[in-house]
Amino acid sequence: MRRWATVGLIGYGVVVVAVLMLPVSYGGIVNWLTVRLQGITGWAAIRSGWVEFAANILMFVPLGCLLSLLARRRWHGTVLALALSVAAEIAQIVIPSRQPSLRDVLGNFSGAAVGAVLAWLLVAWARRRDRRADPGTSLASEAA
Repeated sequence: MRRWATVGLIGYGVVVVAVLMLPVSYGGIVNWLTVRLQGITGWAAIRSGWVEFAANILMFVPLGCLLSLLARRRWHGTVLALALSVAAEIAQIVIPSRQPSLRDVLGNFSGAAVGAVLAWLLVAWARRRDRRADPGTSLASEAA
């Protein structure tokens, strides 16, 4: 599982660095998506700020999951994702057309926390599956 998490983290990192650091304003994309969501749901209460916040959450779920799978302690992945989020927002200060914000950090951290919980559930499921597959091995390893 660690090998797959490492490969996934590398691929994820390339994509996210490109998204975060390109000197592109994503306001047009967010506005387009907001209008589409309003049309699909019929909810005029959907605003671009909430769409962007949700996108930040979704973007960091894989990071929290992958880092937590690689970390020795599950919460280390979330803390590292928070540090990376803060670093990304600070880096955006010097990029034209990008606007760093604490709201983005909150969304990123929330997504990473959701990802860490998913990683914990995945590990718990895999351990339970392994115990069912070979009950004698799990008893021997618990006794050791």
